[in-house]
Amino acid sequence: MTQFDVLTIGNAIVDIISRCEDSFLLDNDITKGAMNLIDAERATRLYSLMGPAIETSGGSAGNTAAGVASLGGRAAYFGKVAADQLGEIFTHDIRAQGVHYTTRPGTTEPPTARSMIFVTEDGERSMNTYLGACVEFGPEDVEPDVVAASRVTYFEGYLWDPPRAKEAIVECARIAHANGREVSMTLSDSFCVHRYRDEFLDLMRSGTVDIVFANEQEVLALYETENFEDALERLASDCKLAAVTMSEKGAVIVRGKERIRIPATAIEELVDTTGAGDLFAAGFLYGYTSDRSLEDCGKLGCLSAGIVIQQIGPRPNLSLKKAGQDYGLIPV
Repeated sequence: MTQFDVLTIGNAIVDIISRCEDSFLLDNDITKGAMNLIDAERATRLYSLMGPAIETSGGSAGNTAAGVASLGGRAAYFGKVAADQLGEIFTHDIRAQGVHYTTRPGTTEPPTARSMIFVTEDGERSMNTYLGACVEFGPEDVEPDVVAASRVTYFEGYLWDPPRAKEAIVECARIAHANGREVSMTLSDSFCVHRYRDEFLDLMRSGTVDIVFANEQEVLALYETENFEDALERLASDCKLAAVTMSEKGAVIVRGKERIRIPATAIEELVDTTGAGDLFAAGFLYGYTSDRSLEDCGKLGCLSAGIVIQQIGPRPNLSLKKAGQDYGLIPV
């Protein structure tokens, strides 16, 4: 029996979210729509330039874990914070959302990671991330019993930036597969794909990863093509199962020769796209670990993403379980 439906592994980050004009991005050399890695000095400077901001616990995989829990699933999380105020905030927030989280914090240096997220009028988010304590995450932080007891272990591609995290991920995959579990990853970001294309493809082709999440741009970047259908064909041959999001066009689920198209959930207002892909993965994995059809998994993913982009911040303010019930996707 599984104790957890989904274990997610990622960079434990506190998000600092502020609105800005496109000109601000240009003036400060910020790549729009991407995750930009920055050092401590630039983190301090950008923070000083921010307008009124909202601070919330984030991190891609942490958002996914929170989403699974909000849907009523059993979620666990691995991620490293420091023994400082932001670390305490992160720990409190993720546990308060019902996620099992017992990774031991590091010391006070380096400090807990933070990401300055600038949201433009079109809802696009541009992330500027100082990894801080995240780079300390390594094999010693793996909890084998939790991995063995999780039906799916999911990790973010961003983890390929801190070097020791790779060792931890490979060890988690070994434990998961030895216990008959599955491993999933998200490609995270087109720039991340460009940095680690060969390594990501090897993870898929070697069977280390069973299920892949990506958006349209990331899949095109992975296969260095402008032909989306060709990229899907190649993706299908490289992994067992994949889900690709396409913004307002919805998503497509890929398994062998199957192509299941899922329409986007209708929304009233696009507020902030932060966490959209993370919450799609949460909905999909909740459905998958509940033995739902792939179509239902995709619908749960699109619903979860559709809800989070109508609010500020990457973790749902409303119960995703109730929303799923209202849409007839989760039994009452």
